[in-house]
Amino acid sequence: MALTLLQVDAFTNQPFSGNPAAVCILPSPPPAVWMQQVAREMNLSETAFLVPGEGGFNLRWFTPTVEVDLCGHATLASAHVLWSEGHWPSDQPAQFHTRSGLLTAVRRADWIDLDFPASVAIATAPPAGLAQALGIQPVLVAITDSSYLLVEVDSPTVVRSLQPDFGQLREIPVHGIIVTSRGETPYDFVSRFFAPRMGIDEDPVTGSAHCVLAPFWCDRLQQTECLGYQASARGGVVKVCCQGDRVILSGQAVTVLRGELLPPPIV
Repeated sequence: MALTLLQVDAFTNQPFSGNPAAVCILPSPPPAVWMQQVAREMNLSETAFLVPGEGGFNLRWFTPTVEVDLCGHATLASAHVLWSEGHWPSDQPAQFHTRSGLLTAVRRADWIDLDFPASVAIATAPPAGLAQALGIQPVLVAITDSSYLLVEVDSPTVVRSLQPDFGQLREIPVHGIIVTSRGETPYDFVSRFFAPRMGIDEDPVTGSAHCVLAPFWCDRLQQTECLGYQASARGGVVKVCCQGDRVILSGQAVTVLRGELLPPPIV
């Protein structure tokens, strides 16, 4: 029996913007190698696989090249699919068992709130070659336990105009690089995210990066809530709210494609 596979644009309410993710709901756990092959075939920054579990769903995320520990936009897309396709009551929170622990999504009108772990970046010396690869001089460089670099620059114009050398960025031994600055009205901050070592040169809108950006900018601006804009070519909006060691990421999503996927072969 063929499986339904949907493509959802996340952190946007307009088709063909935000960050696209593929979402597939499965009756039982498939082989990891098959999920990786599907993700490679989809060639999106993330493909999400859900299997019904205790009180919710088991959720795994794959880029075209690797499985990852945390993905915000594909979780948002997954919650959107569960509610919009009738797999879960729309008035009940959706719970996901993941490699990053239990994650919860709550539907609030046209928005979805994701309860994610916060990730604090600690100031560090810039890695060799970083400024040359980005073509800028950072104001601040910090790193997280999850091996994300946060690079602060002095204006939104610098963020938007970046043209990184991805070959050089690939040589920097981190999972991803967040470049950010204070925003312009109505946004509190703007950012872009690059992860060439993970098979993603530039990710359009990145939930896991906002787990880093939220505590950074909430502390810097002395606010508990901020509005962020990820200034990729597609662009996307993320509301963030800091709650101790957790971050509430809020976004919208829209389904743009529905297809059928052949199930994994029986071995």
